[in-house]
Amino acid sequence: MKLKRSSRLVDMTHYLLTHPHELVSLTFFSERYGSAKSSISEDLVIIKESFETQGIGMLMTVPGASGGVKFLPFIKRETAEQFLSTLITKLSSKDRLLPGGYLYMTDILGDPLTVNEIGRLIASAFFHQSIDVIMTMETKGIPLAYATASQLNVPVIIVRRSSKVTEGSTVSINYVSGSSKRIQSMVLPRRGLQSGAKVLVIDDFMKAGGTMKGMENLINEFDAELVGCAVLVETKEVSPKLVNDYLSLLKLNEIDDSGEIAVGIGNYFNYFKEAHHE
Repeated sequence: MKLKRSSRLVDMTHYLLTHPHELVSLTFFSERYGSAKSSISEDLVIIKESFETQGIGMLMTVPGASGGVKFLPFIKRETAEQFLSTLITKLSSKDRLLPGGYLYMTDILGDPLTVNEIGRLIASAFFHQSIDVIMTMETKGIPLAYATASQLNVPVIIVRRSSKVTEGSTVSINYVSGSSKRIQSMVLPRRGLQSGAKVLVIDDFMKAGGTMKGMENLINEFDAELVGCAVLVETKEVSPKLVNDYLSLLKLNEIDDSGEIAVGIGNYFNYFKEAHHE
């Protein structure tokens, strides 16, 4: 279809935003709009400048006959700081405290705009990494996993506590919960993870890291590779954790005798600096 330049820019921007981490050739855009590659290249320069100025992401050019452009989403540091500050305010409310030192987060994990922004933050920290799949444990980590996966353009696999007949044969392991010290099980379909796949593990809350460690062991059973771990909230009370290397957006620092909750920013910006070469 032949479009005016303004319409072409809008459509190209939309396509790139909805196909992150996908290599798109200039030929594809040229044929899509019936325009010369030189015009497409000029359009991409405009889009690239806009993405980077607004902190939406970067448009990477891949040279060569099989090259093209690839949109890599990321977030500006100041935007990330503002968003995390808003989350801290929400999570610091007294009425969020649950028995066992957990926080009520169901409303946050059920808000699409909030969850999508969390996914963008996590994806920003790993956008230079080669990732094939996102892994999470049922159930509350699922929205975070899908939000991150949409930014990285990779599939999601869900580890369950018991096997489902609809998933065929499974691999099952036992692991020790880091906080309760109880032995629990987790299972994954044999078809769920390919050997050699690069896996990013995501969860909503971490105390000692037993669930994360269990998923790491499960990944090893499939001869896959753990690329990184990310969690929305970690607790300060259990140290050291059972996993050595993980990203946390927020940290539950303290709960005093009156029930006041002290939440702060986790180690997120250590990963952010590495990813963005700050």
